[in-house]
Amino acid sequence: MESYALLIGSTLNAGTVIALAALGLLINEKAGIVNLGAEGLMLCAALAGFATTVGTGNEWLGFAAGALAGALLAAVFGVLVIWLGTNQYATGLALSLFGVGFSAFAGLNYVQAKLPELSPDGIPYLRDLPLAGPALFDHDPLVYAAMLLALALIWFLDRTRPGLVLRAVGEAPQSAHALGYPVRWIRLAAVTFGGAMCGLAGAFISLEYTPLWVEGMVAGRGWIALALTTFATWRPARVLLGAYLFGGVTMLQFHLQASGVQVASQLLSMLPYVATIVVLVLISRNPAWIRANMPASLGQPFHPGG
Repeated sequence: MESYALLIGSTLNAGTVIALAALGLLINEKAGIVNLGAEGLMLCAALAGFATTVGTGNEWLGFAAGALAGALLAAVFGVLVIWLGTNQYATGLALSLFGVGFSAFAGLNYVQAKLPELSPDGIPYLRDLPLAGPALFDHDPLVYAAMLLALALIWFLDRTRPGLVLRAVGEAPQSAHALGYPVRWIRLAAVTFGGAMCGLAGAFISLEYTPLWVEGMVAGRGWIALALTTFATWRPARVLLGAYLFGGVTMLQFHLQASGVQVASQLLSMLPYVATIVVLVLISRNPAWIRANMPASLGQPFHPGG
C-alpha cells in the first residue's frame, strides 16, 4: 500500500508540470493563438528559476523568475505574430529552437550547481498521515495551485464577461473588433499569461520535480502539453485529468521497474508518449467533436481592416 501511495504522490507531481503548461496554452488557443514554442519557454524558465534559487536561496524568487522568463519570451512571440504578422507556427518553432539552444549555452555553469536547503513541502500535520500523507498532502503548493487554476479557468471562461470576451476574440475576432474590443491586446495578454504558466511549469521541473539543472531536462513535456490541449478539446477539467493521466503513465514505468517487472526499460520509457499518441488517435476519430470545441480562428492572423 505504501508503494501505491508514493505512486499517487509522484503522479500528482509529474502531472502538475503538464497541467500548468497546458492550462496556459489553452488560454492562448482560446484567444486564437498557437504557440509551438512551449518547449523552449519551459527550458529557459527552468534555467532562470534554478539560477535564481541558487543565487538567492529563495525558492519563491526562483518560481517568480521562471514565470517572468516565460512571460517575456511569450510576449516577444506575441508581438511578432500579432503585430508584425509573422507565421505563428514558424515563429513558435523558432522560439522552441532558440530556447533549447540558449538554455544549453547559458546553463553550462549550473550543471554541477546544487540548490540550497529548502523548507519542507506539504500541509503541516496532514503530510504525516499514513498513506494519505505522502499521496495527497506532501506536495509543493504549486501542485494544489494547478488544481485551483483549472477550477478558476472553468469559472472564468464560462461564467465571466472577460472570459466571454476572450472566447469571442478566438471565435470571431472581426466581430469582437467591430464591437470595440482591442483584439490584439487581448491576444497579447493571453499569450503572455500562457508563457507565464509555461514558465512556472519549467521552474517546477528544475526546483521540485528533478531539483537540478541538466540540458534538455524538459524532455518533450512542452510538446505533450500542446497535444494535451487538443486531447482535452480545450476544456480545463479535461486538461487536468489528461495531465494526471500522462503523469501516472510516466511514473508507472518506474513503479514497474521497482517491482521487478521484466520489461525492457526502453519500452517502459516509451509508455507516456505511446499513451498520448493513442489518445490523440482516438479523439481524432470524431472530428466533429473537435470542431465543436476548437476556437474558429485558431492559428489564423487577425487584420483589423479585413
